[in-house]
Amino acid sequence: MAIIHITVTLGVVAATAIGYGLACGYQHRSKINQLRKQGIAMPKWNWWTGHLLVLQKYTDRLPPDANVQLAMEELALEYGDTEVFLMDFWPVYPPFFIVYDPQAAMQVSTKLVLPKLPLHLKFMLPIVGGPNLHSMNGQEWKTWRSMFNPGFSAARMTDLLPAVIDSVQVFCDILRENVDSGIVHLDDLTTRLTMDIILKVTLDMNSGHQRSEHPIAHALHTITAWHSFWDPRVLMNPLRPFIQKYYGNVMNHCIQAELQQRFAEMIQDKSESKPKRAKSVIALALEAYLADPQLSKNVGDPNKLDEHFAKYASYQIRLFLFAGNDTTSSSIVYVYHLLSKYPEVLRQVREEHDRVFGTDPSAASKRLKDEPTLLSQCPLTLAVIKETLRLFPPASTTRGGRSNASLTDRHGNVYPLDYVGANILHPAAHHNPRVWPRVDEFLPERFLVSAGHELYPDPGAWRPFEQGPRSCIGQTLVYNEMQVVLVMTARVFNISPAYDEWDRLNPPTRLLRRLSQWTGLSKPGPRTVKGERAYQTEKAGTHPADGYPCRVALVA
Repeated sequence: MAIIHITVTLGVVAATAIGYGLACGYQHRSKINQLRKQGIAMPKWNWWTGHLLVLQKYTDRLPPDANVQLAMEELALEYGDTEVFLMDFWPVYPPFFIVYDPQAAMQVSTKLVLPKLPLHLKFMLPIVGGPNLHSMNGQEWKTWRSMFNPGFSAARMTDLLPAVIDSVQVFCDILRENVDSGIVHLDDLTTRLTMDIILKVTLDMNSGHQRSEHPIAHALHTITAWHSFWDPRVLMNPLRPFIQKYYGNVMNHCIQAELQQRFAEMIQDKSESKPKRAKSVIALALEAYLADPQLSKNVGDPNKLDEHFAKYASYQIRLFLFAGNDTTSSSIVYVYHLLSKYPEVLRQVREEHDRVFGTDPSAASKRLKDEPTLLSQCPLTLAVIKETLRLFPPASTTRGGRSNASLTDRHGNVYPLDYVGANILHPAAHHNPRVWPRVDEFLPERFLVSAGHELYPDPGAWRPFEQGPRSCIGQTLVYNEMQVVLVMTARVFNISPAYDEWDRLNPPTRLLRRLSQWTGLSKPGPRTVKGERAYQTEKAGTHPADGYPCRVALVA
């Protein structure tokens, strides 16, 4: 009898869950169908699968590890006459409008300032640990953003430039050690470089990560290696949550130990009347904490750091470490990649550096430390970086909807946001042939010409750091890092891709290929995207395929 009772109970629970799921699904699909009947633009839609199978058709055209944004870009550019259209990926994602019209994108980010979705925290939680500037909204976001803004100001980034230069010098030494030594995976070297820099900038920590792996970096890289925003093969791995939880605790322990140490040092300096100008991001946040009694009102001992503040500050630091490491490192690789494909642009960059820093490349680091403003005298270098970020944008942005709000496209069509959010799809926005003349060409001069020139970009079309009040807090740091890297390496090293050689040396065996295809881990098909072997992958930060195998040589 007990077994029958348990069986019946489980059956009722299962039937209730299935019924609830079907009811939710019907309610959702009915709303989308109503929008479809109203004439809202969308690809061919299905009551059961929404647009999931539509996207699958495009992902099947790409290599298995290609970033899903590349499939979305192909879909958008083939379909979207209006440059705004609805995609229904329920139950995987909420529905949203794909946006790559510059004016509509500005409505999302600047005019309406649409909120972030709870989904952002859900998907970023293993990486950042809790509520963060990427997922927060309203007053909570304003409070924490204002606390960290001074740490990423242009003046503060100039103060920290010597630390960036020191890290890049180590990077140069490592490149020199790899000259003519065989195939090098550049993405690994740049990832170590940017992690070294972001640890200095945020935590004032000399990690030495470029030479030996630091525990925080190892923990973060393990978490991201077990993470995906889309791939079910990763998301459904039963080991994933346990591994990510363990290494998340490792990160929390290390970061909070650094927080407590910096806090104790600041309290001691204050008691001894030793004014010390704080430089790191977290030091400035701690200064704001000490200056605001409301932040520490729950702490009886003024020499003790509030646990809530320490926990939330750790979440922000984890976000900075992730965003300041992955996306910047892959962007540096793509700068080298494009300069190797366009030697005339590389020649002009080298000439610019000779004019600004003198003809001895080894003296550039000292010149920069003495005169940080010299970076502002390298407009072509900055234009190269901007054009690289146009061709290889590292991310996109998704926002939630809002009652009684709507988007309007360039044809005057109205898209209600009561139930549907918006995704500004950066790859499509940056590769929109209507907006960008000679869209597939690498033309840094786009960012040097004056308004009125045919190449002059639409202000709303270029958005690698997003626009509006929620634009990337660390964009000045990214520019500084990438410019310093080019100034200190472009005249010293020739870096050329070695994909052909890598593919010859690493062919999958016939048995392994068949096994991988049978399990779904790989599939026959292209190894390029639009003819590009160094395509952006699903690895966090849209890193280049296979870690960008290359060869390093000295400039003759």
